[in-house]
Formats: sequence, structure tokens, C-alpha cells
Amino acid sequence: MKEQDRELGHTISPEDMAEMAKKTASDCLSPAEVARKAETVGVTKAKLDVLSTVLLGILAGIFIGLGAMLCTLVTTDAGLGFGLTKLLGGVVFCLGLVLVVVAGAELFTGNCLLVMAWFGGKVSFGRLLRNWGLVYSANLAGSLALVGLMFYTLQWGFNSNAVGANAVLVANAKVDLSFTSALTRGILCNALVCLAIWLAFSARTVVGKIFGILFPITAFVAAGFEHSVANMYFIPMGILLANKTAVLQAAGLTSAGVANLNVAGFVGNLIPVTIGNIIGGSLLVGAVYWTAYLRQDRADVWMAIRRWLKTMAPSLRPTKPKEAAELASGSMTLREVLARAVLAKHAKASETVALDRMGSKGLREVLARAVLAKAAGDDTFFTRLAQEPDEVLRGYDLNPEERAALSSGDIEWLQSRVSALDDSLGTWVTLRLASNEEKR
Repeated sequence: MKEQDRELGHTISPEDMAEMAKKTASDCLSPAEVARKAETVGVTKAKLDVLSTVLLGILAGIFIGLGAMLCTLVTTDAGLGFGLTKLLGGVVFCLGLVLVVVAGAELFTGNCLLVMAWFGGKVSFGRLLRNWGLVYSANLAGSLALVGLMFYTLQWGFNSNAVGANAVLVANAKVDLSFTSALTRGILCNALVCLAIWLAFSARTVVGKIFGILFPITAFVAAGFEHSVANMYFIPMGILLANKTAVLQAAGLTSAGVANLNVAGFVGNLIPVTIGNIIGGSLLVGAVYWTAYLRQDRADVWMAIRRWLKTMAPSLRPTKPKEAAELASGSMTLREVLARAVLAKHAKASETVALDRMGSKGLREVLARAVLAKAAGDDTFFTRLAQEPDEVLRGYDLNPEERAALSSGDIEWLQSRVSALDDSLGTWVTLRLASNEEKR
């Protein structure tokens, strides 16, 4: 290998070798590494454009629907007894999540883990809700599309309508659940689904991902827990088939026995199940793992901010009477007063004197640092800067370009105009000001 590299004129650095070894390693990621990966994936998903999000959401609805279809088919007249039939249904239902994870799609229940990126301050709450809303709607669209296709395949007529009868029985049992039962089943379901996603994140191979998915998903299906996206297939299919007399007869039901199997029953099931899925995935898995492995990362950021505030740029202080008089007389601009206030507290005497010879670019650098310092040390000021920048910056002598950069968190502008940002200030700008673009 080395001889071939030398002949080709290539050299492999120790860093490259370490990276190659990491990529080819067969062992799984540690839980801490999975937590960071989940956070990174969450940022990527939250920033995905609308068209891609919707298309991938539709695919996920179809994929989960295919798993539900296979589960219905395989558990029809299985003759294995209650427990083994449930187990078999859970195993084949895994098809849906395997397709979502390996083929790539956006699934609402799995995306409950996006809260990890939100807790870390890397995704705004608006972006989180945007992703959930788009993906949930797209999952519903994909599921309903598959329901229509499967209905016209007439597969439900297999085995003398036994497949259709099984679909009706499954759907009818779901719409007859109480709110509390549907809610708690939804919580437990998505705790297991998100743990399946978590295990898939830890795997380095396709086979590893599939095995990571297998047991948690089999468990939730066999236990009869409720998955909102799966129910987007199960219940609509049952509603369509409930209008087929032959299917009802095969199921041993009458019209009165499926009185709740309608659109109202569908919505009545989705509401508590969806709430339960959010609680199970976001809180029982996402929040717990973020607190266990990632909360210190954010604490380190705030420690860096405090260190920077103590050493580089203190909060703005009120102008002295002499400075106020100069400002009123027009001999000094507000920018110059603020610049003097910052430098006078930290700079040496020679540097303070040099301020008189400082050009406008230098003054803008000092003012920008001062504004950032006040925002970093005053959460109220930062919140107002994010929500109403024009009002907050009205008292500062800034040109339009400076106002836009400070209010939106334009990192490129800050880097070019405020000179090189030190590590702690750069971290703060990245994590706090950059997020303003998403919030606005």
C-alpha cells in the first residue's frame, strides 16, 4: 500500500489514516457520539428546503404504510396463537422503518429527536415546528395515497376477504380506544421508535442499522402501542373496507359494530396518539439523552461567553456628563462616545489617546464589539435585538449596513468589519446571533 502510494506520488498522513480507520471500523458509535450525531442530523433536517422535506415525508408515509400492509397480510389467519402472531406482525412491520432509515425519508415520529438540536440552541423553535408540520402533513398524504392504491389492488379480497376483515378489525380496535389509552400507547410507541432510530444512528453498516431497528419496532407492534403515521394507513383502509358487506361479514361485524370507524374516529385517534408520540420521542428519549450527554456542551459555551465578557468587552456603561455634553454639542458622535467608554475601561492610556486618531472603520469595530457584549451579557437586550432590532438599535449611530449585520447575525460582515473574532466571541456569534436569521 505504501509503495503504491509512493509510486503515485501520494502520501497518507496519520490524520488521514485515523479517519480511514474510523470509517471502516466495525464497532458501533458510543452513546455520547450518537447524541452528537442526532443533534447534527437534527440541524440538517430542520434546514432542509420545503420541497425536499415534503417529498421525503410523502415517501415515509408510503414506507410505513407498506409495513402496515405487510403486517395486516401476514397476521391474517396465521394460526400461531395470540403472542406469536403479534410477534410475527412486529417483525414484518419493521419493513417500514428500515426503508425510512436506509432508503432515506422524513418520518414525523423519528423527527421528534429534532428537539435535541433545539435544546442545544442550534435550531430555532420555529424551524422545529416547521419541520414537524411539513413532515406530518406529508406523511399523511403518502399514507392516504398508498391506501388508495392498495384498495384498488383488491388485495383485501385474498383468502375469501379474510385480509380485508383483518384490516377492519385492526382499524376498528384503534378508533374504539379511549383518549387516555391512545395517549399512553402513543408515548410508549414513540419511545421505542426513537430508540430504534438511536440504535440505527450508532450502527456503521446497513446490516447493523436493520438489527438496531428490529427489536424496538417488533416490541411496540407486538405490545399494541400506537404509531400516528402507521394509523394513517390502518384506519383509512379500515374505513374504506367497512363499506364492503362481504368484508364485514368475514370479520363477523355489523354496521353498528363499526359505528366509530369514520373520519371523526380517525381524527379522534390521531390527536391523542400524536401527542403521545411527541411526548415519548421528544421527552423520554430526546430530552433525556440531551441532558445526559450534551447539556455540558452548552454550559461550556456560556462559560466562554462569561470569560470573554470579563476580558474583552464589558457591558456598555452610561456616558459621563462630559461625554454627554460633547454629544449634545455635536463635537462627538454616539459611536465615538461608546468607543471611548469601552476603551477607557480596558485599554491602556496610550490606546485611549490613540482613539482620537482612529478612523471610522476602527470606531465601527469598537461599537460592534460593544453591542455584541451588551447582548451577550443581557438576555433581555439580546431578545429585543432578535425580535425588534430597529427599535433596539435606534439610539446607536449606525449606518444601514451595520444595523442589518448586528440584528441578523451576519457572521461574514462581523468577521470582516470587527476584525478577527476570538474563539469565545466567535462561538457566541455562531450559536446566538446566527440563529436570528431562522427566527425572523
